[in-house]
Amino acid sequence: GFYIIAYGLGIFLLNQFILFLTPKQDPSLRDVDDDEGDHVPRLPTRSTDEFRPFMRRLPEFKFWYTTFKAIVISLILTMFSIFDIPVFWPVLVIYFFTLFFLTMRQRIAHMIQYKYVPYSYGKAKYAGKNEGPPGGAPGIKISSY
Repeated sequence: GFYIIAYGLGIFLLNQFILFLTPKQDPSLRDVDDDEGDHVPRLPTRSTDEFRPFMRRLPEFKFWYTTFKAIVISLILTMFSIFDIPVFWPVLVIYFFTLFFLTMRQRIAHMIQYKYVPYSYGKAKYAGKNEGPPGGAPGIKISSY
């Protein structure tokens, strides 16, 4: 039972995941948000633009915290029989997967269109200057007694 609670939890977690993948300053809303000025960081759209790190709309800690709270609340709701509503669960599963694939397709198309990647795997890594010994501050010699 408790298909409604599981479905509600799934929809909430999907929404949190989409917010986690979305940049804080959405490049598609750049023309709409011109009143904010140039002090707002923007994602680079050309190779000549300055690199700006990917800032998420929902920070990672808040993502995990709200996910944990949602799971705990849904577990508490399963203790009450009033939430055990009889539904035809295959319809909920089909609707959830349809919603998931459509929203993820839209989010991935948005990522491709505005050329941003919300994860660090595969990004270019630049080596800094090797100014000191590993594990120590530059100019400070680490020795053992």
